[in-house]
Amino acid sequence: MKNTALTHIHIQLGAKMVPFAGFNMPVQYTGVNIEHETVRKGVGVFDVSHMGEFIVKGDKALDLIQKITSNDASKLFDGKVQYSCIPNETGGIVDDILVYRIDANTYMLVVNASNIEKDWNWIQQHNAEEVELINISEKTSLLAVQGPDAKKVLQKLTDIDLNKMPYYSFSKGKFANKTNVLISATGYTGAGGFEIYFQNEDAVAIWNAIFEAGKDVSIKPIGLAARDTLRLEMGFCLYGNDIDDTTSPIEAGLGWITKFNKDFTNAAQLLQQKQQGTNRKLIGLEMVERGIPRHGYEITDAMGKAIGVITSGTQSPTLQKAIGLGYVVTDYSEVGTEIYVKIRENLVKATVVTYPFLNTLTK
Repeated sequence: MKNTALTHIHIQLGAKMVPFAGFNMPVQYTGVNIEHETVRKGVGVFDVSHMGEFIVKGDKALDLIQKITSNDASKLFDGKVQYSCIPNETGGIVDDILVYRIDANTYMLVVNASNIEKDWNWIQQHNAEEVELINISEKTSLLAVQGPDAKKVLQKLTDIDLNKMPYYSFSKGKFANKTNVLISATGYTGAGGFEIYFQNEDAVAIWNAIFEAGKDVSIKPIGLAARDTLRLEMGFCLYGNDIDDTTSPIEAGLGWITKFNKDFTNAAQLLQQKQQGTNRKLIGLEMVERGIPRHGYEITDAMGKAIGVITSGTQSPTLQKAIGLGYVVTDYSEVGTEIYVKIRENLVKATVVTYPFLNTLTK
C-alpha cells in the first residue's frame, strides 16, 4: 500500500486509516457528521494526494485532448479548468477528469486515484500525435481546502488574489513561502474552497501553515467518508459507483460535458444516444419511508419488479434525509415518480427527485 507525504501526520492525529485505491488513507478523524458539518459551515482540509496528475505537452497537446475527451477543450484559456470525461469505445467512461490549461501547449489532466495506470495506458495508446506525456502523480501532493471560510484562511498565505479567482480557474505562484504552487478554485464538496497542488517535499510545511492560518476558525482535517457524503449531497458522480466503463455520459446526466462540435472517441454512438434517448438514466432519489439506500441495492416498482440499482446512497448529514443516486429504466426517471428500494427483502418507498439534493430538499 502506498502512503502520501502526509500519511504519518494522519496517523499521529488519530485518524482511522483504510486502504483506498492502493493508498493508506484517512477515512475519518472525529466522526463523519462532525467533519461534514465542519466543511459545510466552516473549513476543512482533505489530503487527496492519491489523485493522479499528467502533464500533456507540445504543439499537438490540444489535438490529443480533444480526441480523447468528451468536452470541448478548445474553449479553455490559460488559467481555466474544465470538467470532462474520457469515453471508451463501447459507450462507457474510462474516467472523469479535470483538464487544466497552463498555456497553449501545456495542459494538466487530473485523474482518479484508482484509474491512474488505466488512464495513462489509454492516453498513451491513443497518442498518435506523439505528444509529450509526463506522469507527475508520484511526486505531487494535493490538498482540498473546502468550506465557506477557506478563502479567508488561504489568503493569509499567498499574494495571489483569491477573490479574483472565479470557479474553475487556477493560478500558479507562491504559497506558504513555497514556490511553484498551483491554487485551483475547484473542489468536490459544493461548499466552496480551493485545491492546492505542490511537490511532496513541501507537504508537511504547507499542511502546518494552513492549520496555523486557520486556527482562529477551528479548521479541521477531514476524511474520505465526509468527502463522500458532501459530494453526494451535491449529486456529484463518483467513478466506480455512479459512472464506470459500462455507463455512458448521456445515461449519467453528463450530456453537458459531451460536445459534438468535434470528433472524439465513440462520438457517433453517444450522439445517437443523445438524439434517440437511452434505455436507462441516472436519477436522484429521496427515501419516503425509513431506510438508507446503499450501493448495489435493487430498485423496483410497486410490484417488486426490478427496474434499476442504487449506485450511491447515504443519510444526508445536512438534510437529515436518506438520499441516493441510481440507474433506472427511463420510464421511471421522471421527477415525482414513486419507486421502491429493496432493503433486506423489504420494499421501501422512495421518490425520484432532482439533484443537487442540497438545493432540492431545502427549498
